[in-house]
Amino acid sequence: MTPMRRHRMIKIVATLGPSSSSYDMIRALFEAGADVFRLNMSHGTHDEIAARHAIIRQVEQDLGRPIAILADLQGPKLRVGVFAEGAVEVQEGQDFRLDLDDAPGDAHRVNLPHPEIFRALNENANLLVNDGKIRLRVVKCGPDFADCKVIVGGTISNRKGVNVPDVVLPLAALSPKDRTDLEFVCNLGVDWLALSFVQRASDVTEARELAQERAAILSKIEKPAAVKAFDEILEVSDGIMVARGDLGVELPVQNLPPIQKRLIRRARAVGKPVIVATQMLESMIESPVPTRAEVSDVATAIYEGADAVMLSAESAAGSYPIEAVTTMSNVAIEVESDPTYIEIIDASRKVDHTSIADGIVSAARELAEKTDIAAICCFTESGTTAYLVARERPHVPIIAITPILPVARRLSLVWGVHCETVTGDVERFKKAVINAVRVALKYGFATESDQILVTAGIPFNQPGTTNILRVAPCAEHLIMKGEPE
Repeated sequence: MTPMRRHRMIKIVATLGPSSSSYDMIRALFEAGADVFRLNMSHGTHDEIAARHAIIRQVEQDLGRPIAILADLQGPKLRVGVFAEGAVEVQEGQDFRLDLDDAPGDAHRVNLPHPEIFRALNENANLLVNDGKIRLRVVKCGPDFADCKVIVGGTISNRKGVNVPDVVLPLAALSPKDRTDLEFVCNLGVDWLALSFVQRASDVTEARELAQERAAILSKIEKPAAVKAFDEILEVSDGIMVARGDLGVELPVQNLPPIQKRLIRRARAVGKPVIVATQMLESMIESPVPTRAEVSDVATAIYEGADAVMLSAESAAGSYPIEAVTTMSNVAIEVESDPTYIEIIDASRKVDHTSIADGIVSAARELAEKTDIAAICCFTESGTTAYLVARERPHVPIIAITPILPVARRLSLVWGVHCETVTGDVERFKKAVINAVRVALKYGFATESDQILVTAGIPFNQPGTTNILRVAPCAEHLIMKGEPE
């Protein structure tokens, strides 16, 4: 029996929660197609998070496959206070005040316990309440109040969320809770940190300083300010999440598709993984089958070349978590077998080749696509070579071989990369080639009559030195004993 491998390039992120906390369920989700498990720090105690983390690592050990764990930090939560009656109805055209008075609210005012919002507001700014269902426009504001006109009315109840799309708020992306959570999950040993409420590049660098290289930093793009500052944020991030939930609240919904496409292409161009998230198979929270529109939404992200698509409540709290992962995987396999998919991916490739490493991986892709190469294998100790090869979006599988397990885990998020760890030091390129052939044969990426490409950086142990490319006939290298050159 051939050991487990994926038959698709895009990766699947599955959020864990009440519906998916047992060993049997987490293992079943991985076997169904989940490559990365997301721990949502907005829900669950540290003990619950630690228990899920331990189960994932047990599944990883039992199945012999590296699994990435993504901890998603909550970020600052902006909410109104409470109402004397629990909820009020506000009508279009009426006046409504937000202030710092902590007295229970009524039909004309409510507490907004965030003085930083009032300091940043200006006249004509929009305030969105309850996921954007209610829209207020600021008529007059001061350091402790905002008098608003109701543009879109509805019901406001206790502690509903507030979005402020028109201004950059003087808030750090990391709340005190986030700082505590960050230290906790880094000590646990997660592989990726998803940073919420990013507005500027300095938010990312602050998180990076706290993480101290214990986890890679993935910036969630969910604020208009983050879209505007995207290039600067991308530069200091290890990866990106297009978080369409809050982004769709704070921006006109018709803006989302072009923004999604633009962000994916920019992330792809610099070889940093990008996840498309939120409401991808939302109906599968309660239904065993998705809507046609949801399938098309998942397919769109795949056609655009995203590294991963994400399930949130579908796998965390839904009734059909395994079916949701299976559906997403099946859609990916079907899309990636479509000749149009290859045409779109090739047409959207935009990479500036400015280094030897860029030239090597570009040559690897072209050679693989124009000859009978079965796979591209990259030996990597930092992950750099694998990221560069994945950036090229080749038509053949990518095998990343590393002696460092945390590197293999992080690469589990990256498009097209099958990760394998090797024991012992690989000090010579010949030994790396032999290992690559063995892995390609073991997982069915190649047969003994095939050839693979092997790329690496020589000397080893120096990140970013990808400088060698070799065609390796599998039969020839299979019989080698692995003596050093």
